[in-house]
Amino acid sequence: MDQIGIFFGTDTGRTRLVAKQIAKKLGAAAAAPVNIGRTSLADFLAYDRLIVGSPTLGDGELPGTSTGLSQPSWEEFLPQLAAADLSGKTIAIFGLGDQQKYPNEFVDAIGLLHDAFVARGARIVGRWPVAGYEFKASQAVADDHFFGLALDQHWQASLSESRIDTWLEQIKPELAR
Repeated sequence: MDQIGIFFGTDTGRTRLVAKQIAKKLGAAAAAPVNIGRTSLADFLAYDRLIVGSPTLGDGELPGTSTGLSQPSWEEFLPQLAAADLSGKTIAIFGLGDQQKYPNEFVDAIGLLHDAFVARGARIVGRWPVAGYEFKASQAVADDHFFGLALDQHWQASLSESRIDTWLEQIKPELAR
C-alpha cells in the first residue's frame, strides 16, 4: 500500500493515543492506526512502510494475554511473522515506558520489536538519542541511541509532542524511500 501503516499494542490506551497523534501529524500519508491485536498478518504485510508502537509491561514484556490483557497484542502477533519475509519493508518503532518505576527495562518493547523485525529482514529507521532520559538499562539501546522513539507519558509527558514532531521529521525521508 502507498500509505504508511500504523500498528500499535496497548494496555491503558496511551500507546493508541500516541499512534493517533502520529497519524494526525502525518495526514493523508498515513493510514488510520490499527490495534495489532485486531488485524491480520495479510493486512500488516500489505504495507511496505510502517510505524509500530508498544508499551513495555512489567519486567520488560510486550503486551499480550500472558501480561493480563483481555485481548491479543504483540505477544500473539509476532509469532505469526515467523515465516514472513520483511525484506523491502521499512519500519519505525516508538515505545512507551516509565523510567522511574521500571528503570531497568525502560522501553524494552522497542528492542523486542526491533529484534523481531530485523531478524525477518526489515530495515529499521528512527533511532533516537538517550540524552534527556534517566534509566538504568534497556534492551532498546545501542551506541547511546534507542532503536526508536522513547516516550515516558508518566514523567515526561510535556516533552512528548516535541519529541514526536522531531522524530517524524527525521523519519519522513527514510519512509519516503
